[in-house]
Amino acid sequence: MLTSNELIKLIAKNKEFIEPIIKFNNQNDFLILDLSLNNNELYDFDISDINEFNNYISTKLSSRKKKYIGIGGYGEDRLIYKRSKHFDGNGEARSIHLGIDIWVDEGTSVYCPFPGIIHSFKNNSGFGDFGPTIIIEHLLEGIIFYTLYGHLSLESIENISEKQMIRKGDEIGKIGSSIVNGNWPPHVHFQVIKDMLGKKGDFFGVAPPSEKEYYFNLCLNPNIILQIDNLD
Repeated sequence: MLTSNELIKLIAKNKEFIEPIIKFNNQNDFLILDLSLNNNELYDFDISDINEFNNYISTKLSSRKKKYIGIGGYGEDRLIYKRSKHFDGNGEARSIHLGIDIWVDEGTSVYCPFPGIIHSFKNNSGFGDFGPTIIIEHLLEGIIFYTLYGHLSLESIENISEKQMIRKGDEIGKIGSSIVNGNWPPHVHFQVIKDMLGKKGDFFGVAPPSEKEYYFNLCLNPNIILQIDNLD
């Protein structure tokens, strides 16, 4: 299997050809937000309450007058996964985030960074899950890898099919509401995956701490594609 470093170098070599997955004016539109266990603010409200969590995100955004919140959540050990039994493991809860979240308004378009085909899609509808999810298979200089887009709208997975061709810059879908996206404030979870391990329409978005190195090797830091300053 291709090593993580080899795939990182391959993507970096082609970074000038990458299309942004969310269109924004400049890097100043992003606020890096801490959702880790170390953020004491998260203990001041009921994080399992979608309205309170949504209010926390909105307040952070408005206080800094930012249009987007880019969360440097790759590898972050997060408190927020305590809100759902979906992340309970066999004696060890999953809490290490394997993607990057971009919190934007419901209905915001999400675009494809590289040409590819639709590998699979699914509505992962459980509380705290991905909601509507699309996975794209990319072929770059003979190397296959995958990108995952979670928390989309239901309409995003209608009228599409596996192996459907997607061009660079094509709209993949739109950001879903809290009602359909797994009960989260509107955002997209973006993940880069080396090997789908036979899974379709879903993947591990959060890892148990004891297995984080295995999953870090399997799921690259998505900022290699996003290229957001100060996010690493």
